[in-house]
Amino acid sequence: MISRSPSFAKIALLASALMAAGSVYAAPSADGIVVYNAQHESLTKAWVEGFTKETGIKVTLRSGDDTEMGNQIVQEGAASPADVFLTENSPAMVLVDNAGLFAPVAPTTLSQVDSAYRPAHGKWVGIAARSTVFVYNKDKLKAADMPKSLLDLADPSWKGRWAASPSGADFQAIVSALLEQKGEAATLDWLKAMKTNFTAYRGNGSVLKAVNAGQIDSGVIYHYYPLVDQSKTGENSNHTGLYYFKHKDPGAFVSISGGAVLASSKHADEAQAFLKYVTGKEGQNVLKTGNSFEYAVGQGAASNPKLTPLAELDAPKVDASQLNSKKAVELMTKAGLL
Repeated sequence: MISRSPSFAKIALLASALMAAGSVYAAPSADGIVVYNAQHESLTKAWVEGFTKETGIKVTLRSGDDTEMGNQIVQEGAASPADVFLTENSPAMVLVDNAGLFAPVAPTTLSQVDSAYRPAHGKWVGIAARSTVFVYNKDKLKAADMPKSLLDLADPSWKGRWAASPSGADFQAIVSALLEQKGEAATLDWLKAMKTNFTAYRGNGSVLKAVNAGQIDSGVIYHYYPLVDQSKTGENSNHTGLYYFKHKDPGAFVSISGGAVLASSKHADEAQAFLKYVTGKEGQNVLKTGNSFEYAVGQGAASNPKLTPLAELDAPKVDASQLNSKKAVELMTKAGLL
């Protein structure tokens, strides 16, 4: 008779229970999986805690920003220790995907996410989303003062009246979407006008703080920054309002946060199980009940009730798999923004 250790028995029991419940499961390896994380650490840690509690699989996080982590994976190539890559925006996903470094996402995981929030080729999948918004100081601007389009911010009447963080991956994703919608010439023209009209800040949080303090009238950021601030003290957002461009405007762009499994992963089953958890009921519920205030993208998943529903944003249709961060950065550099 083969002798089985208590730890083996525990794992076998856990596997049986989870599979019977139709839950995520892959037998834990000795060293677990490594996730290169460009998402907010607090959000990813909540996913990791839930996943490890459910499966027993250990997860090691290595965090950085979208561009940094994407470039690192490309440089490491097949020797990368990463099993999973998570991003805030999709251009970093496209960067690694174009290098041929992703394995196909399991069909059961893809089926859990609305087709609008994942590329058709199935090499990566949406895990969350965020909307572009126009944040404004309520003492300086009223409803009648709002620009009709993001493109209107190129008009001389907006000179010195709006801010952004051009060095960040968030704004570069917005420019990538503008490039996909309007083409290179129109995007470069807008960026040159932006250079004349806007004020640069480092980080969307700094833009929000400056608008709230009345240092500048308005800014282009993502929707969740004021909501996160309001969930705390509200000191950096109490004097601000959010304006949604809608009407499929470039300023209504919804950016997809992505997840993928590396083709070089030595723990592919566990890595696929992690993505399945994040995009499944429990993982997406973290977005509803937590304080990240990002949108859930799972089939039938509800977002935090404080958010303007995704269906009401009237966002433009943008193929996330085509967003070109390298070209966007090239054009922003040419316009003198970087």
